[in-house]
Amino acid sequence: MEKLIQRVRGMNDILPEEEAAWSFLESNAINLFSAYGYKRIQIPVLERTELFRRSIGEVTDIVEKEMYTFEDLNGDSVTLRPEATAGVVRAGLSNGLFHNQQQKLWCSGPMFRHERPQKGRYRQFHQLNVEAVGYSGPSLDAELIVMAARLWNCLGLKSPTLEINSIGTPSARANYRKALVEYFRARQDQLDHDSQRRLERNPIRILDSKNPSMQVLLGEAPLLTDYLDAESCTHFEEVKSLLSGVGVDFTENPRLVRGLDYYNRTVFEWVSDQLGAQSAVCSGGRYDGLISHLGGKDTPAVGWALGVERVVELLRVEGSDVPRRSPDAYLAIIGDIGRTQSFVLGESLRDSVPGLYLLVDAIGGTLKSQLRRADRSGAKLALILGNDEQKGDHISVKPLRDDRPQLVLTLDELIKHLRNGVD
Repeated sequence: MEKLIQRVRGMNDILPEEEAAWSFLESNAINLFSAYGYKRIQIPVLERTELFRRSIGEVTDIVEKEMYTFEDLNGDSVTLRPEATAGVVRAGLSNGLFHNQQQKLWCSGPMFRHERPQKGRYRQFHQLNVEAVGYSGPSLDAELIVMAARLWNCLGLKSPTLEINSIGTPSARANYRKALVEYFRARQDQLDHDSQRRLERNPIRILDSKNPSMQVLLGEAPLLTDYLDAESCTHFEEVKSLLSGVGVDFTENPRLVRGLDYYNRTVFEWVSDQLGAQSAVCSGGRYDGLISHLGGKDTPAVGWALGVERVVELLRVEGSDVPRRSPDAYLAIIGDIGRTQSFVLGESLRDSVPGLYLLVDAIGGTLKSQLRRADRSGAKLALILGNDEQKGDHISVKPLRDDRPQLVLTLDELIKHLRNGVD
């Protein structure tokens, strides 16, 4: 016997029993996005590597260590997308979506990062992204944050809490950068190898370090909020005022800087204490300079990304009431009834009862064994077609979830009965 082929490390199978939670999350998210006027855009999983080097930043863990990058058959360097925002911006620029207009967009799908696999962190993972392009005011920052808060309510999740910060304008960060360099250079012997390398090129990224031995040093570093420009401070105060006005609680976290270079002004994370080390479930912020950095005109924008696997895990941990649809009916065939007849009957019922969730027995055996399978499926009704039913042009209907009596119905009567049940 051939050896079984195992899945690639860090790539996760999503099994059928998990699908209800995925569908529950996605359907609620899609309804919410539509209610706020966001339209779906679908982007490739494969992009030119330069897109992510220019957008995310070359001196970041993602670009330096985690991207799946390779040369294609033409010798071009391409990368499996590690995040979606850069691809959405590239698609908007390529197709003229941002020319003298605003866009509210959302997308979903798999992302790829070669990280160390652990619970809540996979090398292929899925995100839901929302992006509002062409809006400069604080109301869109607040709108996106409130959308996430509404989503937690729709899903019945209680644990996500909001942390927010402002990282200001590029000029404000330039002044902050000088202060960081001075601080870290005076303590250079305490920096690990990666941080020493980043000291000159991108010292703000040192703050992303997860090295336990550096946390005290990072905790005593200068705060970006002390270097904010007046305009960013005003913008941030308005965001906080809008959130407070609709009852969204938040904590200001002056250490929150996000791990991507394209952010400016408002940044935020929804975190949960129910997921262990991987606490962030939804993160985002404003990225006003990204579109011009990728070749477009100066265009303000703000967005967030939600980790689907982490939210699905939260649904499980918090015991949220995820609806799981059971079959409306299970068609059992006994006697001399042929498979063709049962197949035709099943399709006729589906034609006549829109939305009917019907299972047609495909194994056979005794009525007892088929009813056992019908019960295991969770079906509400067993439809029984045998020789007697066929002769009388009737179908027996046996309730499986309550003590109601068994019925014998004509096909027309059965269709009406099923319509009432499905509706």
